[in-house]
Amino acid sequence: MDQLRIGVLGSARITATALIEPARHLPAVTVAAVAAREASRAQAYAARHGIPVAYGSYQDLLADPDVDAVYNPLPNSWHGPWTRRAIEAGKHVLCEKPFASNSVEAAEVAAAAEAAAASGIVVMEAMHYRYHPLVQRLHDLVTGGTFGPVRHIQCWTNFVISDPGDIRYDYDLGGGALMDGGCYALDCMRLLGGELSVVAAVADPYVADAFADAAFADVGGAVADRAMAVRVAFSGGATGWFESSFTRDGEFRAEVHVGCEDGHLWLRNFIPAHRGRLEVTRNGTVVADEAGQGDTTYLGQLRAFAAAIAGGEPVPTSAAHAVTTMRLIDDAYRAAGLLPR
Repeated sequence: MDQLRIGVLGSARITATALIEPARHLPAVTVAAVAAREASRAQAYAARHGIPVAYGSYQDLLADPDVDAVYNPLPNSWHGPWTRRAIEAGKHVLCEKPFASNSVEAAEVAAAAEAAAASGIVVMEAMHYRYHPLVQRLHDLVTGGTFGPVRHIQCWTNFVISDPGDIRYDYDLGGGALMDGGCYALDCMRLLGGELSVVAAVADPYVADAFADAAFADVGGAVADRAMAVRVAFSGGATGWFESSFTRDGEFRAEVHVGCEDGHLWLRNFIPAHRGRLEVTRNGTVVADEAGQGDTTYLGQLRAFAAAIAGGEPVPTSAAHAVTTMRLIDDAYRAAGLLPR
């Protein structure tokens, strides 16, 4: 394959940052087509971003023999179904997080991905932060033994969503703070602390601008969370806690703090790690202070996706890996008295 030809499902804003711009830096990758539910929208998006082919349905894009892979940034509740259809169409898939609506759906998609792997199909969850050197540096410092065993991990994600009608507040579309920023937090805690389980959780539910207990009871837990705090326990004995929230104003936040027996490690902006800063202390003294630089997390992710397709190497954010994250998300929703998506 001279060039990996990627088709995009939908006209999501994130596509420009996550795929179109990084592809311009990789000669071996091109964005070859885009599909929307309305042909006019697909055509307008294609014209705006220089994409040569536009389709008025997702299925038409999947049927195109000149599309090798699919990027799926659709609403959360459509990640699972359309990723599975792409796999069945013989396409490689880069699926935005969260991988599916819930763990049952994720397991079904992962089974399809495993069956297709024999044909060389690559299915990867877009946990882009993992593909940056600063995150890998943090991982190596935490797991390398220099600072002793991990004792506690804390993580915070805060996304500013000013529009109360944003689909990320919509339960039926797989909305919720845990599904959005929280899946990053859970995945990061798994990366740094190993396997974990949910101990307890508390949610701030969003019910169409009415937050009374009566309004919450009316929906029976089928509601999006605008904030979620979760306590976890790691299999190695460490403890953990994270908080993920949506706010109408304020600032974006994505931080992780790791307390080890002989030191503390703090990474600010771990999701956009190319804008991050890693500070490491031992006995109160700073022993490392490193800034993110170089390629964006999205460029690193796209490079890894293309390399996995070309060379057959496994990826850390595989479909099977995503199933465990989705199970933990389900567990946290139940612990907080909400229904999984």
